[in-house]
Amino acid sequence: MVRIGFIPSHRSPFNKEWAINMRDRVIKSIEENTGEVELIYPDRKLTDGGLVTFKEDVEKVIKLFKEKDIQGLIIGMMTFGEEMPNLLIAEAFSSLPIQVFGTKEGPFTEDGNRKSDSFCGTISTASGLVRRNIEFDFSGIYFPEEEEFISDVKRFSKAVIARAGFTGMKIGELGPRPAPFETCAINEVDLIEKFRIKVVPFTLLKLKADIENIKEENIKEIENEIKKSYDCSLADNKTISKIAKLEYVLKKYAREENLSGFAIQCWTAMQEEIGISPCLSMGRLTDSGIMCACEVDIHGAITMKVQHLLTFMKDVPHFIDWTIQNQEKEDTFLAWHCGNASISLKCKSCRPQINTHSVLGGQIGYDKSYGTAEFQLKEGLVTINRLIEAGGKFKMLSTTGEAIPDNRILRGSWKWIKVKDLKRLYRTIIEEGFVHHASMIFGDLRKEMNTFCKFTGIDVIEI
Repeated sequence: MVRIGFIPSHRSPFNKEWAINMRDRVIKSIEENTGEVELIYPDRKLTDGGLVTFKEDVEKVIKLFKEKDIQGLIIGMMTFGEEMPNLLIAEAFSSLPIQVFGTKEGPFTEDGNRKSDSFCGTISTASGLVRRNIEFDFSGIYFPEEEEFISDVKRFSKAVIARAGFTGMKIGELGPRPAPFETCAINEVDLIEKFRIKVVPFTLLKLKADIENIKEENIKEIENEIKKSYDCSLADNKTISKIAKLEYVLKKYAREENLSGFAIQCWTAMQEEIGISPCLSMGRLTDSGIMCACEVDIHGAITMKVQHLLTFMKDVPHFIDWTIQNQEKEDTFLAWHCGNASISLKCKSCRPQINTHSVLGGQIGYDKSYGTAEFQLKEGLVTINRLIEAGGKFKMLSTTGEAIPDNRILRGSWKWIKVKDLKRLYRTIIEEGFVHHASMIFGDLRKEMNTFCKFTGIDVIEI
């Protein structure tokens, strides 16, 4: 649940009964249509009619919102609204995401007067926010039951919960990044300064020791789940035991350190020292809400978690390479990685196969590289994002595509993605300095991502 404060703003001499009715309709619409939102608002005992009208209301409402520890604020003009109470409350919560909307006008009164003037009053509150350099999202002018209003509240709410989960998150760093991949180099200080994001390092030496100390009875449930869900015909019981132990230990680390995810050194020390590829374990962890990015890509793990949060943590992403262009189809590329996709993303007819590492198996020994989960992903609309930093500035790539079917059997976890203009997208990736990793999630999250980035100071590069 995300806790959002609601200011139902009213100004006398506009119609108070209209304002109260509109307030009640807004509350009902949000509560009935957005199950993930806990709406916090003044009741009729706290303020006159449960509205925010007078300067005396300000401290009462601020106190209420602080006690409930709101994560975002919605200011709605039920009539013209009183800009000063609105602005004083907004000042008290200026560090939080704020959304502003107005309500549509009702019919004229019998004597030819207007009931609301919200269209006009919304401008006054918005101009005051701009004057104070308070960032806000303008929704629009709606009746509360309109689908566009409900959609905007959902979009804002997803951005609020994503910002709350993003700010101060902790990412586990499992081993150093691969020496050949400067791609995965980051500036930890910038993450701390701008977002209070912390990187928690773990050594592969500790991981190996902890895995060796796990008793078989502790991993039986994980082993059974793996055997039930995956084709294990190529992997022996010893391999499955190691895969299960890796998952068990990483879940323990995540729980103890309150981690949102891991960036993992997935080759080649993992295979040489532990004797498996971690890909399947990473996919299962991602499915459980613990995002796992390959090749110690910390910005990649952060991108994954933001996408996950923007779905109210209902859907999980796939960490991909921009691998190749389709050899026959225009504007189509292969979204691929070695075998790290979550099983919840598989195509309907697929049974994921535990296999050796398709790229590194011959180099490091096939017997040491089992642990990839190979299958084709499902079809549908996808959003692809990527967070990077350069010169202290963060930016987010945002684009969409369509995951299309293919009847071939390919290695790794993969899907062909058709986009509107691959040449333009690819040129943007190159010229903007984005890297060869990205995070792909099913659904269209562009609006939600734009709103999230607005409230975190991240520039959006949308294609």
